[in-house]
Amino acid sequence: MTKAICLAVVSFAVGWGTFAQAQDVKVPADTLAIQAEGTYEADPDLANLNFQVFAHGKELRKVYDQAVGAMQRILALAERNSLAKADITLGALTVVPTGSYDEKKQRSRSYSVSGGVSLRVRDFAKIGPLIDDAIQDGGTEFRSLIYTLEDEEAAKQKAVAQAMNRAEARARAALGNSRNLGTVRHVTVDVKQLVGIVRLESPLVDLSQGLTSHAERFNRSDGTLRLPAGSPEKVSVSATVQCVFELQ
Repeated sequence: MTKAICLAVVSFAVGWGTFAQAQDVKVPADTLAIQAEGTYEADPDLANLNFQVFAHGKELRKVYDQAVGAMQRILALAERNSLAKADITLGALTVVPTGSYDEKKQRSRSYSVSGGVSLRVRDFAKIGPLIDDAIQDGGTEFRSLIYTLEDEEAAKQKAVAQAMNRAEARARAALGNSRNLGTVRHVTVDVKQLVGIVRLESPLVDLSQGLTSHAERFNRSDGTLRLPAGSPEKVSVSATVQCVFELQ
């Protein structure tokens, strides 16, 4: 905060100095430049599950149908768990020739087909069973679990509002009784959101004991998917504002 105040005092005479140059903003005299930060934290209310379907073999049609079948099984699983169509995203299937090229048959000796499927889940109790059921039959790999907020915009606005309040408070503290703070002439805003990416790692416990926000591997040595105990961490949204105030 001391640095911001000193910079603001200099701006009375030279008009924002280095700060204005870094932002490529021309600031007139009798203005005050302030930077402030704001944060907003909340428990996540949305989980994104990401899977990859895959198949490999010599016959392209058969391999492609296997990948399609794996994708359809996840789709049916999502529907059985009452997920809305808008919460199911099916990616395009990609075909990649693999192995050596057979000149006589004018084709590759084998093919790999893969594609992504994403599910948006609001009932976190369904996460474990959805992952376990999706990978039961093979041909599907669990890739990641990401916790976030459904209404991201509202969270961002709260972080920005806090940053603006702090900027105004810092500006008034810098001025003291020497000048009155006027209107805002210029504002730049930078917003960043941190989401909870879950990694699957030991210690491992039964799914019924909950989830953690640190996961990305899974253990099926006994035929049951397991996740670490705990609960998803809060989602944090941060905002940085750079303001130029008029002085009265």
